Amino acid sequence: MGIIASLPTLRDQSFPPKPTYSTDDIPDLTGKVVIVTGGTAGIGKFTCKTLLEHNAKVYIAARNAEKAAKVMEELQTQTGKEAHFLKVDLASLESIKAAAEEFQRKESQLHILFNNGGVMDSTSNGVTADGYDLQFGTNALGHFYFTKLLLPTLISTAKTSPDKKVRVVTSSSLTHFLHGLDFNTFKDGPAKRRAFSYLLYSQSKFGNVVFGLELARRYGDQGIVSIVLNPGNIKSDLLRNLSLIQQYFASWFMYPTSYGAFTQLWGGTSVEGADFNGKYLRPWARLGKPDPKAEDPELGKQLWTWFEEQVEKL
Repeated sequence: MGIIASLPTLRDQSFPPKPTYSTDDIPDLTGKVVIVTGGTAGIGKFTCKTLLEHNAKVYIAARNAEKAAKVMEELQTQTGKEAHFLKVDLASLESIKAAAEEFQRKESQLHILFNNGGVMDSTSNGVTADGYDLQFGTNALGHFYFTKLLLPTLISTAKTSPDKKVRVVTSSSLTHFLHGLDFNTFKDGPAKRRAFSYLLYSQSKFGNVVFGLELARRYGDQGIVSIVLNPGNIKSDLLRNLSLIQQYFASWFMYPTSYGAFTQLWGGTSVEGADFNGKYLRPWARLGKPDPKAEDPELGKQLWTWFEEQVEKL
């Protein structure tokens, strides 16, 4: 889909009608074990709060233990429920492996995985601990590897769940319409450094969609319900790396944090969400369509193969 052809979709997803969905619609989640990456701020924090209010056992997966402790204390005051901390740096494959192993030592079940965390870099210089573009390595490769390592737990949980399903909910962005995949920019090098930082961010969000849809194709028959979504244009912690002028203009098109959580909570917890495998959700809690290029099964296979090659020797 070219940028001109995308304009109606971009408009509809940028300025959606008021939500009809409410967190009051969430069923009781007693007995459900949930991981939320990036749960210490913004959409992730509100998601954790809402899940706790509905009796889920929530793991906040984040890199900063001190910040997480403060958030967990705040959430306990607000909800009367205790969240759990899972230390993970999505920009480090070693950290991701350690986090998955720690979780699997503590828990035998995982009902919902919210791949919510992310980073927006204001330069093209950022790299992960393993030498990947900071945005693609964190947002796309990091979430792939975390999900891959948790798949045995997810699949075994699905077998014992009443509906024989679990959910993986991966957050993308409206910006995925602005850029496809340039494999030459995934790792640090001249091509990456020449690229505009915002397009590298868009590429990482396109990668989230491609990954989520390919996960649906590969594991849907084993009870994995893989959902991807655009949470909307939200006032979030991601904006901290933008210049003050960029933040000012961006704020004109931003909505409250709670709105951003609606769509992933709908996909992750609603009764109807069990039938959303391979679906793309748009603001606010509505079915939508991603960039058609991201739905290409051949591209899905190509990216999945690249992902596997990066982690096969870890």
